[in-house]
Amino acid sequence: MTSSTPARSAIDLFADEVLTDPYPTYAELRDLGAVVHLPANDVYALTRYDVIRDALADPGTFSSRTIGFNPMVNEALRGTSLASDPPIHTELRAALTENLTPRALRGLKGQIEAKADALVADLVAEGSFEAIDALARAFPLEVVADLIGFTGAARDNMLRWGQAAIEVIGPMNQRTAENFPIAGELYEWCAGVRAEDLAPGSVGRGIFDAEARGVIPPDTAGHIIHQYLGAGVDTTITALGNIVALFSAFPDQFDLVRRNPALVPAAFNEALRFWAPIHAWGRSVTEDVEIDGTLVPAGSQVAILFGAGNRDPRHYENPDAFLVERNPVDHLSFGYGPHGCAGQGLARLEAHAVIAALANHAQRLVAAEPVRLPSNITRSIDELEILKVVPA
Repeated sequence: MTSSTPARSAIDLFADEVLTDPYPTYAELRDLGAVVHLPANDVYALTRYDVIRDALADPGTFSSRTIGFNPMVNEALRGTSLASDPPIHTELRAALTENLTPRALRGLKGQIEAKADALVADLVAEGSFEAIDALARAFPLEVVADLIGFTGAARDNMLRWGQAAIEVIGPMNQRTAENFPIAGELYEWCAGVRAEDLAPGSVGRGIFDAEARGVIPPDTAGHIIHQYLGAGVDTTITALGNIVALFSAFPDQFDLVRRNPALVPAAFNEALRFWAPIHAWGRSVTEDVEIDGTLVPAGSQVAILFGAGNRDPRHYENPDAFLVERNPVDHLSFGYGPHGCAGQGLARLEAHAVIAALANHAQRLVAAEPVRLPSNITRSIDELEILKVVPA
């Protein structure tokens, strides 16, 4: 069968109106094809579940050497676990995930659950609160700071550094240009960080120990620490904010979780499927490749649209409904294959703790309309006022 030319669309993936509500655009692109050429962004967008999952499983054809949508960020990320392919990626990832395995995280479980429970109990007792600053940002920032051993200025700058590091992965638009100097602060700090800059007994110290033992190449500890902050914090903040907003918007689904705590993991999976934290992620095509009968030429940049795949009706029944009992364990929001999210175990631990605490302490969350600001890579809520909490 002869390969055809991919469908084309004039859509700009990074236009403000697309970033704040991408789901109509995702549906339009899915209807056009499994792969759609977007000249405005010079990318081939992958839109359907099966082709996205297949691409993520094939790093030989879909290389991570250009995960970003501008050359400056791809150059800055060169040599990191995020922007490398096997076998180099395998070596770097081993050091990154050593402290993120289920066994390693088991010791943190009780501590994280206790922190989440205390924080949520205090917020519920107030009767109203701003959910993003007080919960979605505050909780993971504290957890990651303690885990990696950030102290002083690094701890104070975690939020702005983490947000900027994700923002600059987008195209060279105004958002990217404004955030490059801030992301540069993080790059500079990670390039110069030493073991003694991190708290004793922390995971960060452990990464330097691995470097000293020759487990990872020389001068890569800073790159790995960068990934903990640059790739993990903002996406977790996004997911936690989405959870609170969804429980407010769908009280019947929140009631299901309240009545059956065993649904906590399923609720998190469904929140990740329904509102994917990451909008688009890049890959570079190493050779001519046929995708669903259409040709994508070697050297092309691909945009993986996780949220489009997560709402693909070819894979999920009634995909535009938020249903916690669905338990979509195969959602795409953590990626798939060799580059599947290295920190997903920690993210699950944090989110499960927050969901369980909300279900334990609150009966109803009444929220104002979420405030979303356009962001290149993460689709996050900037403000979410909980106007009233009905305590459990």
